[in-house]
Amino acid sequence: MESKTVKRSDIERLVREALSKKLPGPPAAGSPPNDLKVNISARHMHISQANLEVLFGPGHRLEVLRPLYQEGQFAAKETVTLIGPRNRIIPNLRILGPCRSLTQVELAFTDGIQLGFDLPVRQSGDIDNTPGGYIMGPKGLVEIPKGIIRAARHVHMGPVDAEYYRVRHQDRIRLRVKAAGCTTVFEDLLVRVDPSFKLEAHLDTDEGNACHMEEAESLELFA
Repeated sequence: MESKTVKRSDIERLVREALSKKLPGPPAAGSPPNDLKVNISARHMHISQANLEVLFGPGHRLEVLRPLYQEGQFAAKETVTLIGPRNRIIPNLRILGPCRSLTQVELAFTDGIQLGFDLPVRQSGDIDNTPGGYIMGPKGLVEIPKGIIRAARHVHMGPVDAEYYRVRHQDRIRLRVKAAGCTTVFEDLLVRVDPSFKLEAHLDTDEGNACHMEEAESLELFA
C-alpha cells in the first residue's frame, strides 16, 4: 500500500482553519455595518407585573416617560425607594419597562457602598445568591429576597454585527473609549446577540465617569 506524505503547509492550513472556527478574530474587513452607541446605564429597576401592582395599586400599568435606544424598551414615569441594610435608602429609583417575569435592581459599585451592599457582578436575569431588600412605592412595600446586582458591562448586537466582529451570543469582547488624555479599555463586555437588537454597549455610571464618556472622541469594539 502506497503511503502519502502530508506537506507541512497542508497541516498548517488545517490547523489555522480549525482555530479560526473556535477563536475570535479581528473584525471583518471594511466598515462596521452599524455605528456603535455607548450608553451609560444609571441605577434602575426592572419589575414584574405582580410587584408593580403591590407598589402602585391593582391593575396598574407602567407609563412611558421616554423611549430607550433598544426597540420597545422605555424609562417609565414610575419611581420607587430602595431600602437597604440599616435603613439606608436610594430614592427616586427609576423603573424601566416593559414589565418582566422577575424583579431586579441594577446599581453601580458606589451605590452598593451607599446602601451597605456587597454587590455581585451578574448578567441580567442571573440573580440566584444575590442580596435582596425592600422596595417602597406609593401604595405598598415589597420585599425582594434577591435580585440586587451590579450589571455586567455588555453590548447588544444583531446577527450582522456579530458576524462582523466575529463573536457569538455570550462571548466576550473589549471596548476602547478614547477621550482627550484618558483612553480606557474595558475588558470582558458580555456579548448579547438577538435579531431585534441595535448595536449598543452599556456601562454603569462609575465606568462612564472613569473613562470620561461625555468627552469621548472615538469608540471601538475589538476581540
